[in-house]
Amino acid sequence: MTPIEYLKSRKKKRPVYTTFLRGLIRRNVRGLDGLAIALNKEAFKKIDCLECANCCSVMSPTYKKSDVKRIAKHLGISFQQYYDKYLYKDETGDYMNTKTPCQFLKKDKKCSIYPVRPVDCRGFPHTQNKDFKQYISGTHKQNISYCPATLHVVERLHQIIIEKGNRNLSAALAKSIKPDGVGYSAK
Repeated sequence: MTPIEYLKSRKKKRPVYTTFLRGLIRRNVRGLDGLAIALNKEAFKKIDCLECANCCSVMSPTYKKSDVKRIAKHLGISFQQYYDKYLYKDETGDYMNTKTPCQFLKKDKKCSIYPVRPVDCRGFPHTQNKDFKQYISGTHKQNISYCPATLHVVERLHQIIIEKGNRNLSAALAKSIKPDGVGYSAK
């Protein structure tokens, strides 16, 4: 199964995971950050972004002004030229790509500006960050539809917290509780 097939195969489960994430915001769960980071590592042992590149195909990163300046300099154009050619400001004032897929996504699913890519791209899918709960509302709930790694992490969290009933979490639980059909598997 490819990462994209995995995303499609879990489409009916997304409302369950979205509800789980909303509840996780209010739930007092010890060790969530450590477990999420361990599950992020587990996901990236199984998922190669270069087999997927769905984030670059269907989403736009949020650009900071410093990102635009850095990329424009790398391309040898001005900030304004880069903005006029590729970006718009959304209703919140963020710089976003005018179209998808990303203009820098190559046919081999690699980024043509990888060394100077936006900070948002560098941190994607944000499941590796501490303060997992801070990313639930604006990031993880959206990304389970687009990123197989995020879906894997959330699916495994659901398995460990809801299905197995664990409340005191640790990174060790990621290894001790086997996926049992949950999460991404290339098989």
